[in-house]
Amino acid sequence: MNKQKISIEHRYRGSIELPENRYAKDVFFRTKQAYANHDKMGVHLIFSKNKLKQLQTYTKGGAESELDNIDLYIELGEILGFNTEDAKKLKSFIQTTNDTAHSNFNITKRLKLINKQKSTKVQTSYLFWDIENFSGISSIFNQIIEPYEIEDSNIYLAANPDSLYLKKAEWEANLYDYGKTLQSFNFIKCDHGKNVADNMLLESLNNLNLKNSNIFMLSFDRELKERFKSEAHRSNNLYVM
Repeated sequence: MNKQKISIEHRYRGSIELPENRYAKDVFFRTKQAYANHDKMGVHLIFSKNKLKQLQTYTKGGAESELDNIDLYIELGEILGFNTEDAKKLKSFIQTTNDTAHSNFNITKRLKLINKQKSTKVQTSYLFWDIENFSGISSIFNQIIEPYEIEDSNIYLAANPDSLYLKKAEWEANLYDYGKTLQSFNFIKCDHGKNVADNMLLESLNNLNLKNSNIFMLSFDRELKERFKSEAHRSNNLYVM
């Protein structure tokens, strides 16, 4: 990732990592300039009116780059001290819209074995769940957790404080249908910052030192999938969406 220093009126305010997409740098400079000029802050600095309209419906690929740029804006707000509530609400709406669309798909048909040509026989299964960006709880239970008999103790979830604040009630309500709460699993409440939840999931995988297991990694994040692939032992069957 490209790290950028944040200076306002010749005063250093911090630094931030830019997502690897074509619009991230524009969002960064536009937001910084608007703040320096004391202009009105808001999601109009991230997306055009036309793009905001498009985001009202399902976006192919789970709106991955769009969510990355919203996270960039929110993190800039934390560093510079401006309100980002509208961006947090937009993020939650986009995630809900895309999760609803994904819940209509057959997840098992979309799972892909990425670390070998053919699965091998294993004894146990584990789930590493980016619940911030993939919260279709019913489809995950019905198509992964229950068929593969994944124990609660073998399920790892992570979320940052913003996502937890916005979606905890929804997650808990959906989990209640299965007699579970977030605390039924290995749930990690992370600090603020981009990729913190991803790093915690990867750290959990490394600490377990798994071998001869099914590993299901549910996330829209391509980089996290590649990191799991490089870290998971060859004897495991690594499945991603």
